[in-house]
This record gives sequence, C-alpha cells and structure tokens, in this order.
Amino acid sequence: MSEPRTDTADAVVIGSGHNGMVAACHLAQAGLHVEVVESDTVLGGAVSTVQRWPGVHVDRGSSAHVIIRHSGIVEELDLAAHGLRYVDCDPWGFAPATAPGSAGPDGRPIVFSVDLDATCASIEAACGPGDAAAYRRFVGVWGPRSAQVVQAFGDRPSPARLVRHLWPLGAPAKGRPRTAGGELATDFLGSGDALLDRWFSSERLKAALAWFGAQSGPPMSEPGTAAMVGWAALLHTTPPGHPVGGSGGLTHALRAKLESHGGRVTLGDGAASLLTGEGRVTGVVTTSGRRIESPVVVAACHVSATAAIAGADAPPALADAAPPLGNGFGLVVRCQTDALPTYPGVSAADSLQGLQLLCTDRAQLARAHGDWSAGELPREPVPLAMSFSASDDTLAPEGQHVVTIWGQWYPYAMADGTDWAAIADAEARRLIEAVDRYAPGFADSVQRMYVQTPLRLEQELGLVRGNVMHVEMSLASMFAFRPTPELSGHRVPGLPGLYLSGASTHPGGGVSGNSGRTAARVVLGDRSRLGRLTKRLTRR
Repeated sequence: MSEPRTDTADAVVIGSGHNGMVAACHLAQAGLHVEVVESDTVLGGAVSTVQRWPGVHVDRGSSAHVIIRHSGIVEELDLAAHGLRYVDCDPWGFAPATAPGSAGPDGRPIVFSVDLDATCASIEAACGPGDAAAYRRFVGVWGPRSAQVVQAFGDRPSPARLVRHLWPLGAPAKGRPRTAGGELATDFLGSGDALLDRWFSSERLKAALAWFGAQSGPPMSEPGTAAMVGWAALLHTTPPGHPVGGSGGLTHALRAKLESHGGRVTLGDGAASLLTGEGRVTGVVTTSGRRIESPVVVAACHVSATAAIAGADAPPALADAAPPLGNGFGLVVRCQTDALPTYPGVSAADSLQGLQLLCTDRAQLARAHGDWSAGELPREPVPLAMSFSASDDTLAPEGQHVVTIWGQWYPYAMADGTDWAAIADAEARRLIEAVDRYAPGFADSVQRMYVQTPLRLEQELGLVRGNVMHVEMSLASMFAFRPTPELSGHRVPGLPGLYLSGASTHPGGGVSGNSGRTAARVVLGDRSRLGRLTKRLTRR
C-alpha cells in the first residue's frame, strides 16, 4: 500500500464557506500559496446553490446578500471580474396589508425601495403622513449610525476599536446638534421594539421593520437589538442582492479569484485532524489521509468542529469553549412552483424583488418566539418569502419558479420529544399556507418542495443544532465576546498557527465576509511581525 501523499502550503483554510474563501483570497492575493479543504462535495457551505430538480437551481443556505454589499470586499477582490453579478433587490422589502379574513382594516401594502421618497410615499399611503415623516428622519439618523457599525463589523472586535468606530456618532452633523452619549447608549443598548415605539405609531410599519431586524435571530424585545432595526436605513443606498444563478455565485467567484493567484480548492476531502509540533500547528491531515504541511491553518468552520479537529491538541481556550448555540433557529421550505406569489393591491414589480416580510403585528413574532423558548412549534408560523426567479431566469425553466420560505424560531429539540422526520412535511405545508393567507392561490402553485428542518440544516450544512448563525447573536455573544472572550481575536491562545474564521466569530452570521478578511489580516500581521523579529535576531 502506498504512503499517503504529503503536500505543502503557506496556509490551509478549513471550509469553503464564503468566509473561508474570502480569507483564502486575501492570503493568496498577498502572495501566499493557499489550499482550501472542504469535506462537502459542494463548494460554498451555506452560500451555495445546487440543481435541486431538473433545470431548477436552489440555494442551500443564504439567498439575499446584505452586509457583504456594504463591506467593500466584493470590490477589494474584484469579484465582478471573476464572474459575480448581483441583481439588486429593489424594492428591497414588501409588507402586506392585513391578511384577507383577518380582523382590522386591510390598509395598503408598504413597499421599501432604495428611493427614499418612494418609500416614504408608500408609508404615507399605508400608515399616514406622521409615520412617513418619522421614517425619513429615522433614515437620516440611523443611516450614519449603521455605516459606523459596518466599519466596526469590518475591524477586529476589541473595545477600543469599537469605541473608535462609534465615537464619531456623537459629533455634530451638519444642521444637527451633538448627540449625547446617553442617547447613543440608550439606542444601541436598547431593544428594537423600544426604538420602534419611540419613532413610529403604525403597528404594521413597526412589525415590518421588527421582522426585518429579527432575521439576525434575537427577538426585537431583547436588549441590544435596536441596531438590527437601524440596519434598514442603509438599504436606501445599497440594497440586498442576489447573485445571478443563485447564492453560490459568490463562492464560485471567490474560487475563481483564488485560483487566479495560484490557490487551490479540494472538495470531498476535509480536515480530519491537525498536525502539530513544538507547540504549534504545522498543518492538517485530511479524511483521505493526505498530509498538508503548513505553518498557518485558518479554521473557517463551526467553533465546535474546530475543537473536534484539534482533538487532544486543543488548548483549554478551545477545548472548553461553550458559546450559546441555542435550540435551533428556523425552518426553510424551498419550493418549485408554476407561478409567483400574487399579493392583492400591489404589483409583482413592487412585491417580488426583495424580502416579502409577511408580518403585520409584532404580537405574531412574540408568540412564535415564546413557543420556541418553550421548545414548541409556533402556533402561528411567521413567513418571510423570497422569489428571485422573478428577476433571474437562470434559476428555473420557463413557466417555473423558485420560491424560498423562511420560518423563524423552530426548535431543534422539541420539549415533547417529537421527531422532526415525522412532522417535516406537515410543518412545511403550514408555512406554505401562511404565505397563502397573504397571497391567495400560492399553495396551489407549489409543485415540489425541499424542506430544511433545523436537524437537516445541521446534517446538510454542519450548522450545529440548526443555528444558521453558529452562535447566538445576542448582545452577550457579540464583538469581543464572540465566540468567547478568549477566542475573540481570531487566534487560538496556546496553539500558535491556528486561526478562527466563520460565523462563530466576529461579526457573526449572515453573508458579510468580514470574518474571513479580518482573519487574513491577523495572519498577515503575525507573519509580518515574525519576519521583522527574525531580521532583528539575524542581525545580532
């Protein structure tokens, strides 16, 4: 029997998710020879697209990309030259009138466009002139605040750096007085619900913005969630986008960029263990037994997977890490349909381009989260729908469409021990029916469905306990606390050469690439410092 092959690299990246690929690209662009190893046979982790049914291309994880379009990473890596093309989600959000048959006035739908004037006109027609004027002021205040948060997300998460990014918010803007520190603290540390109640009167407007903000995970009643609502203000400059051909268009462009610098991606042969020597990482061993010797390993996978790969070599900071993983996150239903959803009172151009925020009262969100907290299924599923085949005809054959429905706060483990395999299809149909209440006839258009329960998300994408954010996105698990205070610097204390990236680390889940870029910067900074030290020692 032949000996397993041994290769060398300047850096090995574990995991081909978008953060791992961003890290690899930045390292390769700096001149390092980089290899990415991935256990899956599909590139991209939760940012990937597969042909689910003949001719029908379906995302496996994310679909709408928000933060990465504000981070500068797409431009820094010139991903457009490597095949990435985004379709703008504009209008980026749609909130329906009250569902047919529900109590209360139907009102008019709310359409959130990049054009702030058009958005305010829609809010005025649906909610009145007071809320329209308040929303305009809200965007004026929270646009600059959210832009500073973008900067903080793109930097290392130390308290000093965080203060440096947020400090300018207290400076007086043109025509506006200096913001008191107490006001900033109240807003940033307060709940999204409290922020919405201070600014607006219409429950439908508040519900739409709360449902948008809640996509990060925590309910908007939690402290520290106000900034998640405030993020909406940035979408009037650059909206969410969907890559042509599916979400995986991003990771395929990253692979092309990496390969243009001589890098390599190996699928279906992930890291099984680390190589170590003299108290530091010296490479990885893959599942096939191949050895890749390298002084740098960037683990762009779940922090618990990193601990498992490190095995007995994991230092206490990694072996004992126990960040909050939660009890699941959501349920996804991927549908092949023969028609797009049709919402009364609004055109397809206004309702189908972006996020269909199908919630009209925050009480719906509170009930769903309460049920989840008790380990129970939501009594009333709250859907968010996306139908990007309306603007991208590469996703499905003519006359066919792909509609993704996201239902949040579904438990991974249920209090009564119910097996997800026994109820998955029934729960998927309940979520489809929840969309049908707002878009009558939608349920009849569904021809096929692929259901991703929290358990399947774990099995398919390595999302432990079905948490798409890896680690809970509550205030106590953000910035310098993510995934733990000891591991928040992207290094692993006690095991030089091992670095962390991915949604387990700052700034958390969502498609941003910030963690990958920051991890690469830390690696390059350490190499530079080591090089300077070596030169000084050589001169002595």
